[in-house]
Amino acid sequence: MKVLLGSGGIRTEERRILYRNLMSEHFDGCKRVVFVPFASLDHEGYTTRMQEFTEDLGYELIGLHEFEDSLSAIEAMDGIYVGGGNTWLLVKELHKQGLIEPIREAVLERGVPYAGVSAGANVASPSMQTTNDMAITMVPSFDTFGIIPFQINPHYHPGGIWYRESEEGEVIQHFGETRARRISEFHQINDTPVIGLYEGAFLRYRDNNYELIGNKAAVIRKGEEAITYDPGTFLREDLTTA
Repeated sequence: MKVLLGSGGIRTEERRILYRNLMSEHFDGCKRVVFVPFASLDHEGYTTRMQEFTEDLGYELIGLHEFEDSLSAIEAMDGIYVGGGNTWLLVKELHKQGLIEPIREAVLERGVPYAGVSAGANVASPSMQTTNDMAITMVPSFDTFGIIPFQINPHYHPGGIWYRESEEGEVIQHFGETRARRISEFHQINDTPVIGLYEGAFLRYRDNNYELIGNKAAVIRKGEEAITYDPGTFLREDLTTA
């Protein structure tokens, strides 16, 4: 299995360089990578932006929406990249087109490299239930690829929230719900551990372990305090340190 999962937040030059290096290495040897743009309603525009961003990384990125037969496209491509955006939109379309099982099979059984950022990382989990996104549409099922045995919470941040009303304004405490509170609500009904990826963080599956790259991550288990790990940490499938 060859999997690369990122939180997003690729807004600094350092993070862009890291992203490009990781994607180039991840899809090394791939001639054509299918891009799944379904987390946006603008499939064409989203694909074009990603093609421009990755045009010199050694592979051709082709939007899945360009194919008449999505299933044949998954079978024919050398790699799969699922982009970020709204997870509800993404999951609805994946189920509508019958792509959950074919993509899972491509990655787990045929060894096709899979990359996902933000929503694309979230759907690598058994379910989409640790997304942060607005429920802007209905989904037939919360089930997603289940490529990994744990849940991902992208864009994770620890503690409370502070903000400014303006660029020069004073820092004000929000006092709203924390990310830890939201994940604890998930754990009221579910037992699956969650890894919260800080912005700019990636998980790379290699040699039966998950390597944390770029930024920190927090592992949250039901009824336990979160444990924060630094980049360079290797985690097993149960999210204990290797």
